[in-house]
Amino acid sequence: MEKKTQSSSNSIARRTFLKGTLAAAAVSVVPSHVVAKSKNSKDKGPAPSDKINLAIVGCANQGGGIGTQHSRTGLCNVTALCDVDGKSLERMGGKFKDAAKFQDFRKMFDKAGKTFDALTIGIPDHAHFPISMLAMSQGKHIYVEKPLAHTFNECDLMMAAMKKYKVATQMGNQGHSGNNPMQFEAWVKAGIIKGVTKVDACMNKGRRWHPWKFDEWQSEPKPDTMDWDTWLGTAPEHPYSKYLHPGNWRSWFEYGDGAFGDWGPHTLDTIHRYLECGLPTKITAVKIIGPRKLIFPMGSTIRFDFPARGVHPALEINWYDGTKNKPPRPADMDKGRNVPACGKVIYGKDLNFVGGTHGSTLSIFPETRMQEVKSTLPRITGKQSNHYQNFLLSAMGKEKCHSSFDISGVLTQVFCLGCIAQRLGGELEFDLKTRQITNNKVANQLLAGPPPRKGWEQYYKMA
Repeated sequence: MEKKTQSSSNSIARRTFLKGTLAAAAVSVVPSHVVAKSKNSKDKGPAPSDKINLAIVGCANQGGGIGTQHSRTGLCNVTALCDVDGKSLERMGGKFKDAAKFQDFRKMFDKAGKTFDALTIGIPDHAHFPISMLAMSQGKHIYVEKPLAHTFNECDLMMAAMKKYKVATQMGNQGHSGNNPMQFEAWVKAGIIKGVTKVDACMNKGRRWHPWKFDEWQSEPKPDTMDWDTWLGTAPEHPYSKYLHPGNWRSWFEYGDGAFGDWGPHTLDTIHRYLECGLPTKITAVKIIGPRKLIFPMGSTIRFDFPARGVHPALEINWYDGTKNKPPRPADMDKGRNVPACGKVIYGKDLNFVGGTHGSTLSIFPETRMQEVKSTLPRITGKQSNHYQNFLLSAMGKEKCHSSFDISGVLTQVFCLGCIAQRLGGELEFDLKTRQITNNKVANQLLAGPPPRKGWEQYYKMA
């Protein structure tokens, strides 16, 4: 399944240059039209020797999509492909015929590591960690789909590795390069968003696991094209099942991070960043609907309590998931208007806000208050690189990643704590100094999760 390629003569020199210039590069915002040429433009963009050489890890579904989107920027050459499923790998190989193909990422690094400078990683949550650590330890820049990792401690190690190896890192919450972050930051600086004491956030769409009637591990014959051992990675071993691959892994506590990992990074990212939330001191399972032994519940209400932070008062964030578990409708919301099925309501000192997910902007309600303050709202002008362009330009040393691990790592840790509350129920007390759950030994052990499988321990020693 592996295909040999020739690396360019200046590959090592270019990687050395990129790594050396990243830390010293001035941060700039390059308009999209500068880096992504239109089809009618006579400028064909950077020469192949000036582009980032890219490996795509995860060739199906979202993984294949983000790899393709990076390629479409015109800022990279795709030199290697990796997927544990041989069928997905062959399909992606049809798009990138000159790229070497591998089912095991370790073999890709061994045999083709000199041919790429950066990777996109779009694979199951539990598998992000080992490949990310190996990549960073070799000076590779990485784009990792959300959530950043499967456990709280893995996030710590990935943040430490980013600092140690000085590489560009981006988590794939694409909306963090959209209009909402620019608006949110500007409104906080202007005092429009201030004194926030409560946020209600929700994900009220159906999940893959909702129709399932079982609560035990399932098993089917493994396809001949599937490298199941590599798929399992560091995680506990269970037999192949269509209820794990493809796509269903997010449903299981041992492999995925449920609705939190899927939608939390798109919904709460700006709140967490610009209100400087950090980590909560208490996580409470207010409601668990249909609790399951191995699979995320049918619905839940999870409350996070954050202490006061500088100018920001103590904050409670209430998360509602499940198709019928919706947040309360604000009393002063305009008639005919509702909280989005995936979105949030922000309760501030003087104003209240409602918004959706990804890059969608906030609006003020009720409309009468919006009209009163309309003239004082700061104008949001200019453009910035999209999430894919931003990562590649950061790997070149020309920009700084919008959702680098020092930003997205702690955000992901909040969701990891929420997943533990969904799994165990009850109230968890988190000590900010010791970074431990102090009132539940089982919950505290889940910060790290089960020990890695034999032969996969080395990735936890790379930071």
